[in-house]
Amino acid sequence: MIYDWWLKSQNRGLCMSSLEIILLQYVIPIVIILVIAWALHRLSARIVRRVVGLTGYAPERMRPHEERKRTLNDLFASAISFTGFLIAAVLILGLFVDTTTLIWMIGLFSAAFGLGARPLISDYLTGVGFIFEDTYNVGEKIEMLGVEGVVEKINLRTTLVRAPSGELYTIPNGEIRIIRNFSRGRFSTANITLKVNAADLGRAIELLEELGQEAVTLLPNLLEPWQVVSETGTIGGSAELTLLTKARFGKAAEMRPRLLALVQERLSNADIHLAG
Repeated sequence: MIYDWWLKSQNRGLCMSSLEIILLQYVIPIVIILVIAWALHRLSARIVRRVVGLTGYAPERMRPHEERKRTLNDLFASAISFTGFLIAAVLILGLFVDTTTLIWMIGLFSAAFGLGARPLISDYLTGVGFIFEDTYNVGEKIEMLGVEGVVEKINLRTTLVRAPSGELYTIPNGEIRIIRNFSRGRFSTANITLKVNAADLGRAIELLEELGQEAVTLLPNLLEPWQVVSETGTIGGSAELTLLTKARFGKAAEMRPRLLALVQERLSNADIHLAG
């Protein structure tokens, strides 16, 4: 009876030793690795903001503008989170297999993953490219893949675009090929079209050409004298003229009413009436 009790005590001690080994060698290290990866993910945005903020000490011509800073914050934070969880997965896997086997497993997994998840890899690689290429930034108005809107967020895998009607589009970076960036235009067009009686055509063209030279000083947002052209190339009882006008970028809608009023006033003063 005493021997049975001693044997059970020894077995219990062995069981406790096995549990301690599992806890020390596997459970606790896994928990620590995951906690560190999660903490890095949570702190990534704060770390990146501090690092990007150091660009304020650079020479003024080399400092990124505010939209570029916001874009770099999103991209770098996403990169840090992805790298942290990837390293955590490799470290956890290394607890169960030796180094040589782990290298072979990573190689085989990379090849299989590369074939099966090529679009996903393309998304991430394109996102990495956005770090070095200032293609578009958060807050800019763009058009891509038939979607027009304002960029709200950029990470390594996707770009979030808010459409004018309110919808939020999630666009995989790997599918982006052609980008139309409205926020980086050099000028905006403010063309206007008017019809004049054929009898007044010669006087109207001369007046409009002279007014184009003068309008540069009268309209601050007009970049250069406009061109007077006929896009239809037809004439009858009336002729249609178009003023090809370049305004400062983003100021076309604001300038067009003043332009219309100026043209109407000068034509009326010259007794040139628009055709109905």
